[in-house]
Amino acid sequence: MAMSGGIDSTVTALMLHDEGYDVVGITMKTWDYATSGGGHKETGCCNLDSFNDARAAAVQHGFPHFILDIREEFGDFVIENFVDEYLAGRTPNPCVMCNTHIKWRALLKRANALGCDYIATGHYANIYQSDNGRYAIGKGIDETKDQSYVLWGLDQELLSRTIMPLGKYRKTAIRQMAMDYGYPELAKKSESYEICFVPDNDYRGFLKRRVEGLEEKVSGGWFVDKEGKRLGHHKGYPFYTIGQRKGLEIAFGKPVYVTAIDPATNTVVLGGENDLEQNDMLVSKLNWVKYDSITDGMEALTKIRYKDKGALSNLYNDENGIRVRFYENVKSIAPGQSAVFYEGDEVIGGGIIQTNY
Repeated sequence: MAMSGGIDSTVTALMLHDEGYDVVGITMKTWDYATSGGGHKETGCCNLDSFNDARAAAVQHGFPHFILDIREEFGDFVIENFVDEYLAGRTPNPCVMCNTHIKWRALLKRANALGCDYIATGHYANIYQSDNGRYAIGKGIDETKDQSYVLWGLDQELLSRTIMPLGKYRKTAIRQMAMDYGYPELAKKSESYEICFVPDNDYRGFLKRRVEGLEEKVSGGWFVDKEGKRLGHHKGYPFYTIGQRKGLEIAFGKPVYVTAIDPATNTVVLGGENDLEQNDMLVSKLNWVKYDSITDGMEALTKIRYKDKGALSNLYNDENGIRVRFYENVKSIAPGQSAVFYEGDEVIGGGIIQTNY
């Protein structure tokens, strides 16, 4: 059981223990915030208090608990990918990368070593076997908490070994369970939506600390309009994201947005809100979940960011991945983000947005 020390994973562990599973709690240390130079405290999954909370719950209920140090494998892949994507002018989603390539693999390796049959997590999603024999991911019933979007990268082996009990519950019920188990403070604990290795939410500061001389290398580039007319200097293309409106520090007398980023020329394109609208995109680095492939023209609800409601689209096979054509324009398609395809509440698959046509 992956235990962060938070309410969701703690309640999941106790629930499974009560159901008769032999639970082994694992808390993963992914990041030592003190080494980032960003501040004086660790937060979220890397908080010492969270480690202690997870261990205390395990001890009180009589099952073992271990801390698993995966900082090296996490840093080598997730953080390098995070930095590389921003330097390539894209907007990464490190939680997806971590789930897909690090956390589940690390858990499965230890589960096998300990003779455990399953991995369990406190995600709000459902896993089940479809009629075609493949393991599928479904949305959690609590739409406000559903986390199926960040799980699209899990392959069939990982899904076949994973249990997610919370997909059938609403958050309010989980808070009540925490109270019933005797953890009132946990029930009231606030949730962190920050990236675990950027706890101050300042990704620009993180990039500056991580890449020596970055500011000097990228400063002085130009803001341009869609015709290429220069509008003024910016601070460097990695410090902007598609759809950004605030913090541009340039006055136009009307709202303007970042509509494109060109790292080769260090230019950032600005435009009106309507310039963010597009109806095509290319998605690659795909993982199919419900089916092992798709037929051309297949209809799907496609989400292009975590809190996106999704938009109806058709999917077409392309030599470079999948071409997505939306029925109606969508705003702020950002290369580097995940596109996740749904059929009803079930995840068909997903991938990384490469370009908007």
